[in-house]
Amino acid sequence: MFPLALSIGGLGGLATWLALSPLAGFVTIWAIFIGWGQYFHNGADNAALKNTIVCSIFGSVLAGVAFALITKVGLGEGTSLAVNAAVWVGVTVFALVMGASIPAFSTIPSAVYGYAATAAYAIHAGADLSAAGNTLNMDTTNPVVVVSLSIIVGAVFGMVSGKVAAMISGD
Repeated sequence: MFPLALSIGGLGGLATWLALSPLAGFVTIWAIFIGWGQYFHNGADNAALKNTIVCSIFGSVLAGVAFALITKVGLGEGTSLAVNAAVWVGVTVFALVMGASIPAFSTIPSAVYGYAATAAYAIHAGADLSAAGNTLNMDTTNPVVVVSLSIIVGAVFGMVSGKVAAMISGD
């Protein structure tokens, strides 16, 4: 346990510095840790690395689609934001689960983490979703881009922390 704690502690500090300094605006530390945790939860091997990254990005993209639909496609005059959001979230989450029939997207929990992290990032930009960021932009104003990059960094840090722990313990 000590080698893993030492590895994750040291690399967690490095990840925090990266998120707050040279990579600030490109990644968030909380989404890095979500990706890191997923890597270990998914089995801490090469398949876990792939599933964490691919499925989280799949979920993130679907959340981005939901926000694009919520903010750009109304469901008719007088439809409240709450009803509009509920419909589009329902549609995209249905697609998320159905997408799991494709082997590359089959790790549903990772897709849900990617969706949830993206939704959280976008919602915190403004409760009325007016400042949710443009999920159609291919830059760091897009919550999908920031969360996806963060989860990739986190999954890679998870892999590295496991390898460092094994080196420290002599395994």
